[in-house]
Amino acid sequence: MQIDIKTESFPLAEVFTIARGSRTHAEVLAVNITRDGHTGLGECVPYSRYDETLESVQKQIESLPPDFDRQSLQNLLPAGAARNAVDCALWDLEAKAEGRRAWELAGISNPQPQVTAFTLSLDDPPKMQQAAAKNAHRPLLKIKLGTPDDMPRLEAVRAGAPDSRIIVDANEGWTADVYKELAPHLLRLGVAMVEQPLPAGEDEMLGEIERPLPVCADESCHDRQSLPALEGRYDMINIKLDKTGGLTEALALKEEGLKKGYDIMVGCMVGSSLAMAPAVLVAQGATITDLDGPLLLAEDREFPLKFDEQGVHPPEAELWG
Repeated sequence: MQIDIKTESFPLAEVFTIARGSRTHAEVLAVNITRDGHTGLGECVPYSRYDETLESVQKQIESLPPDFDRQSLQNLLPAGAARNAVDCALWDLEAKAEGRRAWELAGISNPQPQVTAFTLSLDDPPKMQQAAAKNAHRPLLKIKLGTPDDMPRLEAVRAGAPDSRIIVDANEGWTADVYKELAPHLLRLGVAMVEQPLPAGEDEMLGEIERPLPVCADESCHDRQSLPALEGRYDMINIKLDKTGGLTEALALKEEGLKKGYDIMVGCMVGSSLAMAPAVLVAQGATITDLDGPLLLAEDREFPLKFDEQGVHPPEAELWG
């Protein structure tokens, strides 16, 4: 088995800003795994919030033994970006070797397009209103917040897109007092869900205060081992392949989360269609799909995912799976 690792950079259509900073490019790590004449493809987006860099993730992948399979991989690397790229490449490899689609291997029949959120990055209120108006035709908008001056931004987005469903991502940027103060206004403006309002590890107050609208765990939820600590604090979990360490754990987390009564959100880092493709399988039947990474790029991969009024479509075999 041969593993090839390549760093790639995709320019963004516009500067993308969240509470932690801005970026102009999506920096990703692409992994190709070749065995018996077939090559499987995977992609990950290392995230500094989890102490990952392109270099550290590449070293993790290079540390793998000469031969392994998807099952043994789950114990060879921890949940995170490195395992994600390798795991998804192995799914693609298995699909090509067996002449079947990855969703067949996963026991998913007839996957359908999923309506996806479109993310508006953090900016001053007039610019966010302009961005909202430009995208007011989209059924679901996601707003990046997490600062002391969020209400004018939210009001501006609602004014720009009066008919769109809105979800809010605070990116761990609020305190319990700020959230309690903002919650009535979120309801007034028709916000459907708030994502990770408090910092991971400092979110115990969510189990003690009223949650008038659904609260989704993002940074607080990585894999199935995260679930016990979420009980009573969250109503939804955000499953991202770069957190779970690949499609294998993502599917298992979805199943376990549903059993425990959580609604499911399937999200992404900012990457190419190759990174989103496996997540479309996890998104089947999810309450919220947020796989808009390719829509934020100025350039994407060959055979990109199809986005239309129905949402994001399952990948073509030429891209993945």
